[in-house]
Amino acid sequence: MHKSKLFLSTKLLVLTLTVCVNFASNAQDYPTKPIKMIVPYTPGGSIDNTCRLMADQLQRQLGQSIVIDNIPGASGLVGTLIAKKAKPDGYTLLCNASSQVYLPLVMSKKTYDAELDFTPIGQIGYVPLVVVVNNDIPVKTLADLVKLARSNPGKYTWATSGLGTTSNLSEEIFNRELSMGMEIIAYKGAVPQLTDVIGGHVSAAVSPMPGVSSFIQAGRLHAIGVTSKTRIPSMPDVPTVSESGLPGYELLSWYGIWAPANLPKSMTDRLNAEMSKAVDNPGLKAKFAGLSFVPNQSSADQFKTLIKDDLKKIGKIVKDAKIQID
Repeated sequence: MHKSKLFLSTKLLVLTLTVCVNFASNAQDYPTKPIKMIVPYTPGGSIDNTCRLMADQLQRQLGQSIVIDNIPGASGLVGTLIAKKAKPDGYTLLCNASSQVYLPLVMSKKTYDAELDFTPIGQIGYVPLVVVVNNDIPVKTLADLVKLARSNPGKYTWATSGLGTTSNLSEEIFNRELSMGMEIIAYKGAVPQLTDVIGGHVSAAVSPMPGVSSFIQAGRLHAIGVTSKTRIPSMPDVPTVSESGLPGYELLSWYGIWAPANLPKSMTDRLNAEMSKAVDNPGLKAKFAGLSFVPNQSSADQFKTLIKDDLKKIGKIVKDAKIQID
C-alpha cells in the first residue's frame, strides 16, 4: 500500500517536473514562429503608424516576423474582442492606444474588462493630439472656432476616429466645457476621419500627432490647437488648448501592447524587455521624434498601474460629461 502511494507520488512528481521543464524550455525558445499583432483600426492612422514602427523594430530583435493585422470596426471593438479570445500563447498581440481602456467606460453595454481580460505587456509612449480644421474655415485658433461655432449653431461638425477614443473624448469635452454644440460624426479610423475634414464634409477633428502630422505639413489641414500642456516644438505658433479657453487642460494619447489574459509571466517579461530595448533604439527614437511621439519605457507592472489610474481619471471625466454610447 505504501509502495503504491510512493510510486504514484513519484510518477506525479516526474510528470510535474517534465511539464515545468517543457514550459521553461518553450518560454526560453519563444518565439519560434511569426507573431500576429492586431491593430483594431484602418491602415495609415496614428495607431497603425506607431504600431508598425514598433513591430518592425521588435521583429529585428526577436528574429521572427510580426505580421500586422488591421481589424477595424465599432471604434476598435471588433479587433479588440478577437484579440481577447485568442490563445494566451504569445503569438497574438494587440497594439492599441489609450482608447483600449476608455472604450468600456463610455459604452452602455460592457463588452470587456480593460484590466481583467488582457495581459498588459508595456507602454510604447505617448503623444499630444492636434485640433485641425478644413482649410476653408476662417479660424486660426481653437478660440476662434469656439466663437464661430457659437454664432452659427448646427453649422459646424466634428469628425472622430471612433467613439470612446481620445479624439472623441476631447471633442465631447470641448463641446461641453466651451459650449460649442458641434455634432460629432464617428469614423472607422483616423484616415477616413481626416480625409472627410480635408474634403470639407466635416469641419474639424482632434487627432493624435503621428497620424495627422503629414496632412498638416502638406498644407491639407490647418492646425489650431494642441492638447499638451506646452506647445509642440515642430508647431510653435499653434497654441495649446489650455491657452485657448480651458486653463490647465491636458489629454494625451498613449500607446501600448497587450496579450490575451493569462499570458505566462515569462513571455510577458520577455516581450516587455524587448519593448524597452526597442524604444531605446536610436533609429526608432528618430522616427518617433519626427511624429512628435515620446517613447516611454515601462515595466508590465508600471503599465498596469497606468491603466488603473487612467480608469479612475477618465472615468470621472466620462461620468461628469455624461458621455455614453449605446
